[in-house]
Amino acid sequence: MTIIDINNNDFFNKFQYNIKGAVQALKEEFGQQFSVSQSVREQHTSTTTVHTPELPDGVVFAYNKEDVQKTVKICSEYGCPIIPFGVGSSLEGHLNANFGGISIDMNNLNNIIEVHPEDSTVVVQPGVTREQLNTYLRDTGLFFPIDPGANASIGGMASTRASGTNAVRYGTMKDNIISLEVVMPDGEIIKTASRARKSSAGYDLTRLIIGSEGTLGVITEITLKLYGIPEEIGAGRCTFPTVKDATDAVIMTIQAGIPVARIELLDIAQVKAVNNYSKLNLPESPLLLLEFHGSKSSVQEQSELFNEISKDFGGDNFEWNSNVEERNRLWKARHDVYYAVKACRPEADYIATDVCVPISRLSECIAETIDDLEKNNLFGPLVGHVGDGNFHVQLMIDPKIQEEIDVANGFLERLAHRAISMDGTCTGEHGVGQGKKQYLVDELGSAVDFMKLIKEEIDPKGIMNPGKIL
Repeated sequence: MTIIDINNNDFFNKFQYNIKGAVQALKEEFGQQFSVSQSVREQHTSTTTVHTPELPDGVVFAYNKEDVQKTVKICSEYGCPIIPFGVGSSLEGHLNANFGGISIDMNNLNNIIEVHPEDSTVVVQPGVTREQLNTYLRDTGLFFPIDPGANASIGGMASTRASGTNAVRYGTMKDNIISLEVVMPDGEIIKTASRARKSSAGYDLTRLIIGSEGTLGVITEITLKLYGIPEEIGAGRCTFPTVKDATDAVIMTIQAGIPVARIELLDIAQVKAVNNYSKLNLPESPLLLLEFHGSKSSVQEQSELFNEISKDFGGDNFEWNSNVEERNRLWKARHDVYYAVKACRPEADYIATDVCVPISRLSECIAETIDDLEKNNLFGPLVGHVGDGNFHVQLMIDPKIQEEIDVANGFLERLAHRAISMDGTCTGEHGVGQGKKQYLVDELGSAVDFMKLIKEEIDPKGIMNPGKIL
């Protein structure tokens, strides 16, 4: 099922692709490392979204950067599209082969190459997952804080410029990547920067590749910043009379300079869903979930300061705890949101979308969005990383009912334009992929023309994940 027309690919239609020639050459080069079976191809497309899956013509299972380089060189020679594949958790059709081509499975490039504890950095291959990395780092006293929710691969997180629940304190992927190793469209391997924490040496190629969604090259190595595991972690929960009260409390908390690690919002629909699914007994009111990092005294102080602020906005039932089991209990409502929403309409398809606005416009944007959902009789519980102005709508529709699809299309378009009109963005952390590219010109104007110039210069054959972003 296609929710929005994602196949307007005028920019890419000028390129000539020879997929058959590449498939034959890859068979000869890789043998059993290359598959054209239907089941394997079905696994290497966009399966976590409502965008209609578009299968690649073959899959290369890469085991090292040399395998990636060989694949890219062959595809470059024949003019064959390439789609890098991590764990497949992207949400905007990033993995669809809408021009056909070859999927490069990066899961076996999963080595943690070297940890530099004295520098608080680590070098990893792209197939390393977030959970794998933090498990490995546990004994060093360090951790990697970016948490998009799913156990995504580090390469995928870099490619989509992911962020998540900890972004309000630790930033996003763009803030935590020091350098990249990348196989460029002609097969050349480059290093975008040294391991130094800062540099003014030339153009910032690292930032150019981050968030490019595989359209400029294939990432084979990532150098990341690490942080010390906090002495104390406290989790808190507080209910509010309205969503506006909750978001206004968030704004005041940020303005007061309280270094909160996470601030998550659940609206009433979302609270009801998790109560039902997770057998919780939360008050059915807008809910803020918070996490505080630091020393024991600073966590205590942060919690008390937030409690005082929350009272000014009608906050009630505030509780916090630093015990691991109790923290997990407090956060269960957030961790279960996906499954809770799915359980509300098991026959329906799940559409996850997000926007981000300046925090000063957050209350207004959320209020208008909830009103839009109610007016159009749409079931779309809301959850947000509201500490940085980002929120998600978990929309559920029946794919067999065209009217629901049409109404959903209208809502998604209005939501994107609403955020853009408030000087925000149509995608806070999901990326553009296929699903959001129709809004890019509205958001960035003529800057998109310069993106196209960069794309054409770096990838003149148009083989790197075509049909995404532009």
